[in-house]
Parts: sequence; C-alpha cells; structure tokens
Amino acid sequence: MALRGVNTTGLRFRVIDAKEQVVGRLAAQIALILQGKDKPTYAPHKDEGDIVIVKNARHAELTGKKWDQKLYRWHTGYPGGLKQRTAKDQFQREPEDILRRAVYGMLPKNNLRKERARKLRLFPDEWHPYEKDERVVTWEMPPRKLRVRLSKCNTLGVMLDADSCSAAFGRARPTA
Repeated sequence: MALRGVNTTGLRFRVIDAKEQVVGRLAAQIALILQGKDKPTYAPHKDEGDIVIVKNARHAELTGKKWDQKLYRWHTGYPGGLKQRTAKDQFQREPEDILRRAVYGMLPKNNLRKERARKLRLFPDEWHPYEKDERVVTWEMPPRKLRVRLSKCNTLGVMLDADSCSAAFGRARPTA
C-alpha cells in the first residue's frame, strides 16, 4: 500500500500497539522514530525517519485529571472565534486525534515537521491495512524506570533492592 506524498524507499513500517500506554510517553517515543533518531544515520536536516503505524489508538490513556482538565484550543479566524474542547469531548469526536496532536507537538518546529507527521498513521482499533507488507516491524515501548526512595527501604534496617522495596511499601511496578 502506497502512502501519498511519502517516499518509502529504504524505510521500515513500525507497528506500535497503543493499548494501555500513556499518551505523552508514547508520543515522545513516536516522535523519535519519525525523526529517525534511533538510526545511526540520523541527520537533523534530513527526513530519514521510519513510517509509524499505531494500532489501538483509542485505547491510549491519559493520567490524572487530564480527561477533564486538558483543553484543546483553536481559532476560527473570526473575531472572538477562540474555541476549546476538553480531552473527553475530543476523544468522543475523534479518538486518535489526541495522540496525533501529542506527537505533532513533540516534533521539532521546522520545515520537516509536516513531512514527518505525514509518516504517522493512526488506527483506532486492532486492524490496519499494512499487515501484509513485508517491511512491517513490531516495536515495543521501553520499560518505565520507576524511582524508589531507598531511604525508606533503609529505615527497615535491611538493605532491599528496588523491586523488593516497592513491593514492601505497596507500590506495584507495572508489568511490561
């Protein structure tokens, strides 16, 4: 399947599953792939990033109270035409737009921004049309590194590693 306006020679199709991923962390990783910063041939003035296909985009999560407090704003161009929507309302209208805007905001603000953003393909559910392409490579999110205060663990009088300490104090580590 061809992508309109994108030269796909030498590029991989990276498939990312967004199910139960935090939007901001996922968007930061996607922006790095779109820029090509994970390749040894990275140059900031060239567009050598891979094509990113995100499936289950509607299942990406926002943390805290962002569903009610995060606002998406735009201007109509008319006087007094500043419009805004909460993340919850935006999700109901177009679920993958939240992740698209997060990635677009994390790309560098230069002339390559639109070209790089064009390489991002978001699909709300499991299915995507690139499944049969031979260049498709699945990509996993790197595991989160949680900081645990070792001073709490040392107060027990026993030296514990980070996993044991977090289990002892009720902080469950997320599984990969």
